[in-house]
Amino acid sequence: MSGTSEGPAPTADLDRGAVTESDHIYRSVFTDAPLPMAVVDREGLVVSANDGLGALLGSPPATLVGRIAADLVDLASDARTWHAYREVLRGREARLRCTRRLKHPDGQSVWAQVAVHPLPAPADGLLLSVTDISAQRELQGRLRHLQMHDPVTRLPNRTLFFERLTAALEAGAYEEGGTGRIGLCYLDLDGFKAINDTLGHRVGDRLLAAVAERLTRCADEAGYARASAPLVARLGGDEFALLVEDSTGTDQLAELAESVLKAVQAPFDLADRRLSVSASIGVVERHAAGTTPTALMQAADTTLYWAKADGKARWTLFDPERNAHRMTRQALASTLRPAIERGEFVLEYQPLVGMEDGRLRGVEALVRWNHPQFGVLTPNRFIGLAEEDGSIVPLGRWALRTACRQARRWQLDHPDRPPLFVSVNVAVRQVWDSDLVADVAQTLAETGLAPDLLQLELTESAVMGSAGRPLQALQALSDMGVHIAIDDFGTGYSNLAYLSRLPVSVLKLDGSFVRGFQYESDKDGAVPPNPADEVVVEAMIQLAHRLGLTVTAECVETSAQATRLRRIGCDTGQGWLYSRPVSPGRIAELMGDQAYAVGNP
Repeated sequence: MSGTSEGPAPTADLDRGAVTESDHIYRSVFTDAPLPMAVVDREGLVVSANDGLGALLGSPPATLVGRIAADLVDLASDARTWHAYREVLRGREARLRCTRRLKHPDGQSVWAQVAVHPLPAPADGLLLSVTDISAQRELQGRLRHLQMHDPVTRLPNRTLFFERLTAALEAGAYEEGGTGRIGLCYLDLDGFKAINDTLGHRVGDRLLAAVAERLTRCADEAGYARASAPLVARLGGDEFALLVEDSTGTDQLAELAESVLKAVQAPFDLADRRLSVSASIGVVERHAAGTTPTALMQAADTTLYWAKADGKARWTLFDPERNAHRMTRQALASTLRPAIERGEFVLEYQPLVGMEDGRLRGVEALVRWNHPQFGVLTPNRFIGLAEEDGSIVPLGRWALRTACRQARRWQLDHPDRPPLFVSVNVAVRQVWDSDLVADVAQTLAETGLAPDLLQLELTESAVMGSAGRPLQALQALSDMGVHIAIDDFGTGYSNLAYLSRLPVSVLKLDGSFVRGFQYESDKDGAVPPNPADEVVVEAMIQLAHRLGLTVTAECVETSAQATRLRRIGCDTGQGWLYSRPVSPGRIAELMGDQAYAVGNP
């Protein structure tokens, strides 16, 4: 019995001894470990702390016992981390890992990675460990600085600029305090490319660095006595930006842009050379609310383009109306070709009237665009775009066929009246990019219109420089019997001698000459115009007649103009005195009216 009763005791003592030894080893490792650690109970209080944690926090380990662990390592400073920590304490989450900036009692800060996870059974509680990652963070900071700054100028680069811009446009950045506005000066250097190409990239880089210094000085001066200075960044190449957060209005941005202009225009003494450049600056200032980084940069880019187009070496403020016109131009350009296919274009016709008898002789076909969004558009809104993208060729072909078809219809409907000729405008690109001669021949054949009832109008500058294919085309059309007219004569070369070598039959005097024929009034009554205007026009008409050409005066608006033009021998008149451009039906009414004469509406 006694042997049986004494048996378990040695085993229990052995187990107790093993646990004691294990606990001793654990405590020894915990205490001597270089990694700062603490044991925390389920209430979040420190049960024990090692020397490493004491050294990190600047307190003896014994003084940390009973302290709230979250306070020691700043776990309650943000709601998300605090919630996660509480979930680990309650056993609902396995672990927590976060980064914290801890302040040592001597005033130095330490970046630390804090980890909290449960102790293995049978122990109850949590092990909190702290790893000093200050060196790692410093290295990351250096790498980030290199990634976010331009190596040539040491300014923030494009990436950092857009990071700051995006942050400035977030609602929280301007809803509490501040002006709620943002400004941007976007600039590039005029003349930098020439310096870079001729003197080399090394000199170019030194120039960029010098420009950056001056821009930074301008920003510092602009930020004096304000909450912060504008951010200066190099966006790439010779492009820079100055971002003004909490701007006080356009006056502040204009003052900054003006100071930048002056700073950049001053000569640079580099590499034993004196170099000069200037800057073109686009300035945008607006409410931050509702603005996106993309929209702000697009506006700045557009405004910079305006500054360059207006002559460079200047700053230009963003103009919503000018931008709307630009956007409209883009919208028109993108829909031109589809509009031709959809049949959105129509022709109106303006009468060409004989000056002697006031009778209708012909009409000029004028194209209009019935745009579904912008309404009826006159040629000055879209012809230039059509010439740029080549859609003038199909548009011109359509106008030619439509006008010839209409002229033939008038002729058939009014066989007892002299047939009207129709004048159609032709762009130079139609001569180069299409077979105009073949188009005209096919159109005349299809419509049955006689060649002498078709007149093609080209601008003076286009005809005067004609050579090669254009000249051959004009000659072929003239040989076919088609009349060739020079539109807006007097605005270009005005070389009548040159006309004798071209197959031209009609001159259309530019309206600027005709407008000088009308009487002007002042407070003392009617004042006659300068007689020199009449002498010049009369000389042109006489020379044109000697060359076998007829003359049409454009923009005839008053009977006084018509009388004087008739007196000096002008053949045909066109303008609002006779009629505005009208529909084909109205022209048919005028053909049927035998009394149609000068002054009819």
